[in-house]
Amino acid sequence: MAFSFLSTVPSLLPLVPAPLNIAATSVSRYPTVSVTIRCNKIEVYTANEVRFHRRDILKCVGATFGMELIRSSGTFVEVAEAADLIQRRQRSEFLSSIKDTLFQAIKANRDIIPSLLTLALNDAITYDKASKSGGPNGSIRFSSEISRPENKGLTAALNFIEEAKKEIDSYSKGGPISYADLIQLAAQSATKQTFLAAAIRKCGGNEEKGNLLYTAYGSNGQWGLFERNFGRSDTQEPDPEGRVPQWDKASVQELKDKFSALGLGPRQLAVLSAFLGPDQIATETLLAADPEVFPWVQKYQRSRETVSETDYEVDLITTFTKLSSLGQQINYEAYTYPVKKVDFSKLKL
Repeated sequence: MAFSFLSTVPSLLPLVPAPLNIAATSVSRYPTVSVTIRCNKIEVYTANEVRFHRRDILKCVGATFGMELIRSSGTFVEVAEAADLIQRRQRSEFLSSIKDTLFQAIKANRDIIPSLLTLALNDAITYDKASKSGGPNGSIRFSSEISRPENKGLTAALNFIEEAKKEIDSYSKGGPISYADLIQLAAQSATKQTFLAAAIRKCGGNEEKGNLLYTAYGSNGQWGLFERNFGRSDTQEPDPEGRVPQWDKASVQELKDKFSALGLGPRQLAVLSAFLGPDQIATETLLAADPEVFPWVQKYQRSRETVSETDYEVDLITTFTKLSSLGQQINYEAYTYPVKKVDFSKLKL
């Protein structure tokens, strides 16, 4: 059995030298090539006895088949990319709506801000590196956990989360939002409002100028990584007891030890002072008594006096982002939904 496949291996042609001393107008550019395959034996001859190795021919054939496979798979790649873009847009639109809901709700109840910050911290700081359990998983919603001594005074913040969840779930197209996500997003919104309030205060209370100041010099663009970690799952049981300090009773050393167990140090402890209780100044006074924490407390106090608060805001966002993802496997397809196909046959033109 013999057949020719010369048309499928054009890359072989340049390997054959053109005959010398023959006018180009009188002969074809390349010599005639005949290929014969008999079972496992390949013989290749040219008019000038130029020979190809069997290995070269098989490589060319394999490359041809491979290129055809890649070409034919292009449609599947395009479909996958389009689906990914649709899911990204769905998540982005949903996240934008959540942020609007939280912003308006917190703006109407600014007294809840300190409790929202502590609620997010206490839900996240249950993470245990040894067992890889706990973390920002929404466990603080359970009555047996929210009623613990370290969570005293946080019931109002949890009630706020419950009310916000009802509203958000009512317009979600991709299923209910997890408590784990919502608790952290509420703390983000609360944090941003403290930044904005500081900018307004520096503008003498002028809200319009304060908004312009925060837009021009604020840290709003630093939240990218935090917002990509959107898709946490809720645990179905409370986290173990004894993992969260009582912030108002613990010594600075105990706080340092807790942060150290999570891979955080005095710098992160100082920048999270607003999360450790309702009175940030009192908390910082306590932290400043420790020689390791004092330089960082001083640094961030000075930063908050500047126009942009860059050091304080950026370090706070970075630390909070790390805390808010401890031990979590993010589902990057969370809150997506099938797109309804349009039946063009029913369209009236």
